Amino acid sequence: MEQEQQRRTAWERQLLIRDKNRPTVRDYIPRIFTDFYELHGDRGYGDDGAIIGGIGRLNGVPVTVLAQVKGRNLKENKASNFSMPHPEGYRKALRLAHQAEKFHRPVICLIDTPGAFCGVEAEERGQGEAIARNIAEFMMLKTPVIAVVLGEAASGGALALGVCDAMGMLENSLYTVISPRGAASILWKDASREQDACEVMQITAEDMLRFGVAEAIIPEPEGGAQNDIDKISGNIKEYLVKTIAEKLQKDIDVLQKERYTKFRKIGVFQEN
Repeated sequence: MEQEQQRRTAWERQLLIRDKNRPTVRDYIPRIFTDFYELHGDRGYGDDGAIIGGIGRLNGVPVTVLAQVKGRNLKENKASNFSMPHPEGYRKALRLAHQAEKFHRPVICLIDTPGAFCGVEAEERGQGEAIARNIAEFMMLKTPVIAVVLGEAASGGALALGVCDAMGMLENSLYTVISPRGAASILWKDASREQDACEVMQITAEDMLRFGVAEAIIPEPEGGAQNDIDKISGNIKEYLVKTIAEKLQKDIDVLQKERYTKFRKIGVFQEN
């Protein structure tokens, strides 16, 4: 199974994670958490259906869950804006993260988005500011933050929930600074070269592990997560339980310093 997964190209993984039968957070949350209670709204504008936020228990430990929502059909995708959050979605997430900090609950971020919504109304309500504020404030959050990339994690839409102490990626998931279609449009002025972009961008889970962006690859069932939802849910839960237990043992000052260092060392640069 592992060799089969490794043979998949980035483009093949892109097609796999876009499969309409691939599990979404609505499949994972009831299988991983108990007593989940959803909380709504950013206390400023409204409630964004692209991000679910709430409180639940992970093996009895109270946690806050922040999850980007994909749909399986047109109705579900319209309700979640095709998993492209508005600013109020990120502000809801930040509100609940600060609530978690107050009550010493770990924060779990489940990432699955093609990017933040780039419509006029999102820009009018401060999309860039909302994403930047999340990045800045999650960096100094005084509670453990664990992220899991479930499918596609693109652009600032993903990074706004991606500042964490540890990141796990499902083995067919992708993490990228821009969608392959967007990259093709910029690099070659031709969006149809999406597959070419996908293969040169180094966006697989193995790439992210090598770059130090992710700390773990969570194995998927043969053929992908959609072939055994219970098994992949169990694999995600096992990773979360183990990682949260490790992070809860650390002093907050140490946790913050390690989180800051994790992101400072990402990337290659040369000083002249």
